[in-house]
Amino acid sequence: MAKDGPSKPDMISVAEAQKRLLLLIKPLGAEQVALAQGLGRVLAEEVTARRTQPPFQASAMDGYAARSADLKTIPAKLKVVGNVPAGQSYDKKLGTSEAVRIFTGSPVPEGADCIVIQEDTAREGDVVIVKEAGKPGRHIRPAGLDFREGDVGLKPGKRLNARDLGLAAAMNRPWLLVSRRPRIAILPTGDEVVLPGDPIGPNQIVSSNGIALGAYVESLGAEAVQLPIAPDNSEALQQIAAASRGADLLLTTGGASVGEHDLIRSALGASGLSLDFWTVAMRPGKPLMVGTYRDTPMIGLPGNPVSALVCALLFVKPALEKMMGLASAGAPNPKARLACDLPANDRRQDYLRARLSRAADGMLEAAVFEKQDSSMMSLLTQADCLVVRPPFAPPAKRGESVEILPLSDSASSL
Repeated sequence: MAKDGPSKPDMISVAEAQKRLLLLIKPLGAEQVALAQGLGRVLAEEVTARRTQPPFQASAMDGYAARSADLKTIPAKLKVVGNVPAGQSYDKKLGTSEAVRIFTGSPVPEGADCIVIQEDTAREGDVVIVKEAGKPGRHIRPAGLDFREGDVGLKPGKRLNARDLGLAAAMNRPWLLVSRRPRIAILPTGDEVVLPGDPIGPNQIVSSNGIALGAYVESLGAEAVQLPIAPDNSEALQQIAAASRGADLLLTTGGASVGEHDLIRSALGASGLSLDFWTVAMRPGKPLMVGTYRDTPMIGLPGNPVSALVCALLFVKPALEKMMGLASAGAPNPKARLACDLPANDRRQDYLRARLSRAADGMLEAAVFEKQDSSMMSLLTQADCLVVRPPFAPPAKRGESVEILPLSDSASSL
């Protein structure tokens, strides 16, 4: 049952809400995937090299393998005794005044201690004329220059990118152990919303929350499970919410405030919702609720589209990162210089949509939009960042430094 509470509960801070939410979240198990399927997955093991790279002394250039002792006097004439394309080798020891034609990546013959690049030579039949002295080790990659067998190349808690997969491939690791993708059930609510493309009644609007939240959690590495829009009816809401069984996290949108038609607490409370907290001192996003529904962590997001997505950034993202074992960056949020004045703030922490630009002196400047209505998705799309205004912040003048949450254009961002 939902915990009973006052009709107007005390608001808790954003930091306290994040802390209490993460106490409900447990890391998921791991699964093995093929290397080619690892992009974007979170590594759950140390990746160690199964071979040394390069496994032998290798030429770093196209040219001739030679002995630096034979190049004291320039020009020098050397007899070409072999040809070593990539993938082959010269299996004899290089003798006095001998050279081997060699290509990038090929093994350096025994006895050779330098590579003379082909631009510094002239070929006359089986004789090469060297025009530039070679020093010991010149243009030779020693064995193990990149890594050695047993070296740790990648550590757990890292989201894998193309460079990581390339390194794992070079280390001869065809399979990787990664965190299981969280399954996130998304449950929009309300008689007033319909899916895009469906018939729209005179008092209805198109629902964007399910689509946006689904795209966001997918970009973070989770799997979105879209549930039907639940009408403002307790029995129907309970039936649809029951379909979230097996999910790792339940997200609801709407039905979380104090209106008489906001049924999340009452309807789900009668069928297994245990509420941890409700209402956070933030704007947008005050009517946020967190708890467990039938042993599944649950976040009740506001119905206004901007509020839902800002709360997703602040609460859903860290919850998913903990589930997947993603190592926390731990770095403080960046700062920018205000491009406009801001009034004093009240007791709620503000997240203001703003555009970023680069000033003549190279500093980032944030221009806060005049309108901040939480229903205006168009402004969230145009925004580059959220300007963070702490509770009871005094008036801020243009040019002052403020904390920002960037909204980049990468796939895994808002």
